[in-house]
Amino acid sequence: MRDVLKLYAPSNHKRSPFSPPVFCRLLRDPTMSTPTTSSLDTPLPVIPDPAEEPERKRKKGPAPKMLGHELCRVCGDKASGFHYNVLSCEGCKGFFRRSVVRGGAGRYACRGGGTCQMDAFMRRKCQQCRLRKCKEAGMREQCVLSEEQIRKKKIRKQQQQQQQQSSPGALGGGSGSSAPGPGASPGGSEGGGQGSGDGEGVQLTAAQELMIQQLVAAQLQCNKRSFSDQPKVTPWPLGADPQSRDARQQRFAHFTELAIISVQEIVDFAKQVPGFLQLGREDQIALLKASTIEIMLLETARRYNHETECITFLKDFTYSKDDFHRAGLQVEFINPIFEFSRAMRRLGLDDAEYALLIAINIFSADRPNVQEPGRVEALQQPYVEALLSYTRIKRPQDQLRFPRMLMKLVSLRTLSSVHSEQVFALRLQDKKLPPLLSEIWDVHE
Repeated sequence: MRDVLKLYAPSNHKRSPFSPPVFCRLLRDPTMSTPTTSSLDTPLPVIPDPAEEPERKRKKGPAPKMLGHELCRVCGDKASGFHYNVLSCEGCKGFFRRSVVRGGAGRYACRGGGTCQMDAFMRRKCQQCRLRKCKEAGMREQCVLSEEQIRKKKIRKQQQQQQQQSSPGALGGGSGSSAPGPGASPGGSEGGGQGSGDGEGVQLTAAQELMIQQLVAAQLQCNKRSFSDQPKVTPWPLGADPQSRDARQQRFAHFTELAIISVQEIVDFAKQVPGFLQLGREDQIALLKASTIEIMLLETARRYNHETECITFLKDFTYSKDDFHRAGLQVEFINPIFEFSRAMRRLGLDDAEYALLIAINIFSADRPNVQEPGRVEALQQPYVEALLSYTRIKRPQDQLRFPRMLMKLVSLRTLSSVHSEQVFALRLQDKKLPPLLSEIWDVHE
């Protein structure tokens, strides 16, 4: 992974070796209000460091209940885990499996024209719309095992158990069936590099499944917190003279406040990525400073609508290229953002792949001012292996999918460099960034 990222040399821009005061406090003190040009004052949640948790909480083995309050992406009921690529409840999990195995799609019919709003009540009334919502949420038919595949899986599991019983002191040939405790790094390499190019025999380990569940659940939780900040954002000016000074300043404030919400979300998510809080404070800051803009660009691409050629933030804020330009961004930065977004959409990543790719991006050992690059690289490796296994299972015939995804991280390095030029241009326009953004992007007045 490190060799792939070396294809694009890091920027020669000198970064301050000392910890930025605002960003450092944001990372250390989750209750701190983030300074902005408006009243974005929602405190970040307290995310305890696993190393500081009481011993009684540090249990080993998989814990698929995650945070305990996640909702099913299909019907809104309480989710029980990550099923067929989506956080869902047991009911929707079983319904989707039955529909695929029994070919129910051709037998379902909707009396309401296929537009039923799905919830815990309607899921029992309209099977066609429930199946449609399952697929829209991201459930994959190829993730459903046939009866023969289930039988083979049980046989393999029994063989592994027999091997473990016959050699209790050994590692079991790399079965890797136990997940790490909260304070340990995730994964292991089992299943990541095995199997042929067509995905035959590749399966996620219990540790990898737990890792993906945790990442996807953490992203959903962080997104919900971001939505609560939406009413506090400076409104986008409507009806006023678009060229007036007040309108230009209001649009710029609107975009910078959205950026601050995104930074809060990224910091919040990073602290829930297994392994991140094991690093020293200086390395945590160095990794987040360098990766924040790249993760923001990944999230931007995730929200791109190819039909309208617009990007939507926080559900209700939708922007075209012209809107980005009116907010003060240069065409030289806007066009690459939309080109990257289109390229990411063609890859068709789901929630799990985005979450893994972001985790891989965070643990990039070649970032400036990283004190323990070897440790960072070791923390990154399980996420790379999990993504490799996941993509082989999801698209067994597409052997280039995984390298294409990693190459997008290289593209992000280029975009990050273009972003640095954009920040410099804003300074020339005498546009002042809020303190948090100034420190992350090394803007020294």
